[in-house]
Amino acid sequence: MKFKIDNDLIAEEFFENTRILGIVAPVKDYIFTWTLNQRLGFNFRLNNSLEIQLLKKERNYFFPIFSYQVPGTNAEHFLYNNQHDGEFLLPEFRHLDFIWLIKDEELKPGVVQKLQESLNLLPGLQLVTEISAEKIKHKQHLIF
Repeated sequence: MKFKIDNDLIAEEFFENTRILGIVAPVKDYIFTWTLNQRLGFNFRLNNSLEIQLLKKERNYFFPIFSYQVPGTNAEHFLYNNQHDGEFLLPEFRHLDFIWLIKDEELKPGVVQKLQESLNLLPGLQLVTEISAEKIKHKQHLIF
């Protein structure tokens, strides 16, 4: 008997109740997360247990993930570094430096727009845009 992994079902469940932002900010990830923590009151921390490893061209590439659990809620924020050593976590979004994924079953209307407005005020940030999960070709690269 063979078991087959249903990647579409896994992706559908993973991306349920999520919103995704693409960010252009050509700075090191630790500087960007420090800025988010200092200026916007987040508490992002590098989460080594979630790091994404991709094998491309017979070489391993590691994409760090920073995470933040909002105290007293189910809301979780994940910040992915989209680039490592010339390779991309989401090659279809090569222009993006970071992918910000928000998981929240009770996300209130306007929260994402307010976050985008706050992000646009940060120095060094050039672009923040919402991305529909349907537009992501390599969804499995974001699943941890």
